[in-house]
Amino acid sequence: MTPGTAGFSGAPQAHGDWRGWREATREALYGPEGFYRAGPEGPAGHFRTSVHASPLFAGAVARLLCRVDRALGRPASLDFVDMAAGRGELVTGVLAALPADVAARTRAYAVEVAGRPEGLDARIQWLREPPDGVSGLLFANEWLDNVPVEVAEVDAAGVARRVLVRGDGTERLGEPVAGAEARWLARWWPLPGEEGLRAEIGLPRDEAWATAVAALDGGLAVAADYAHTAAARPPFGTLTGFRAGRETLPVPDGSCDLTAHVALDACAAAHAARCAPDRTPPDALTRPQREALRALGVTGARPPLALASSDPAAYVRALASASEAAELTGPGGLGDFLWLLQPVGALDAAALLVDVADHEEQ
Repeated sequence: MTPGTAGFSGAPQAHGDWRGWREATREALYGPEGFYRAGPEGPAGHFRTSVHASPLFAGAVARLLCRVDRALGRPASLDFVDMAAGRGELVTGVLAALPADVAARTRAYAVEVAGRPEGLDARIQWLREPPDGVSGLLFANEWLDNVPVEVAEVDAAGVARRVLVRGDGTERLGEPVAGAEARWLARWWPLPGEEGLRAEIGLPRDEAWATAVAALDGGLAVAADYAHTAAARPPFGTLTGFRAGRETLPVPDGSCDLTAHVALDACAAAHAARCAPDRTPPDALTRPQREALRALGVTGARPPLALASSDPAAYVRALASASEAAELTGPGGLGDFLWLLQPVGALDAAALLVDVADHEEQ
């Protein structure tokens, strides 16, 4: 069972039933008729992620895995875990991009609530939970934004209340936020007493991330997502829907993706809080996707015009690659993702993102 779906019964929701956004989202995304279970095309039929935008992304992740491999001393067995694997596009691309000697030592895992797709590489193990005791790279591309969370909104009296929703998307305010959720808001997303201000309570994402990172005995965990930190929380939240490639109103009826940006700084702290008192965890690192990918060799540089004359076919290929790189790193889109790099063991996250020109790739 993927973190964030524990305890979910899958009971159908009538349009007149009021429930919190967390429960409603769990059903709409992961229930028997949910968005992530229905249709052979999978999520790729509704929205475009970095993985779908270009094979350059999987190539960059493969280079990062090679760097982790070297930092771990080239172990006899190296693990790659693809969280929220969709139809296995990323893990398939990473295996294809690895040097032969590294690929031969790599154990590949895809973690996903949907069933294993037909024709997937037999080397890939398909799981519903991350495996325990792995050593290597765990990569979560657009996973945490789909871990369901409650939504809070400030009422006319200045009180933060849980937002309740029906199956048709109609909302109303429920009980005041209390307990651990209130403490999370106070620590990570304080809401001034101004009516209408909203926040997504990221506590389930913190727990899911800490659980996933705990699967690593050593190596690096990376979360790549639309995200924010305490310095710039969005005042009205970010909950939205996507259907057939277009943003739409968030309606928890299974017809669209439901997503909200991630408080990645809170996720990083959740892992640190789980470490033993006598252990100081290595420093986590947060970087925009454009910086991380450029350090991994995805630059978007246009090929020299002279190549068009000497080798027109190569020029066209290089131009297409530069266009794909620009999409992955450009502002206002995928380049605005944040990467959280969380080392486990003695790895230095910053050293893994040195410029590709200064880093031996073999």
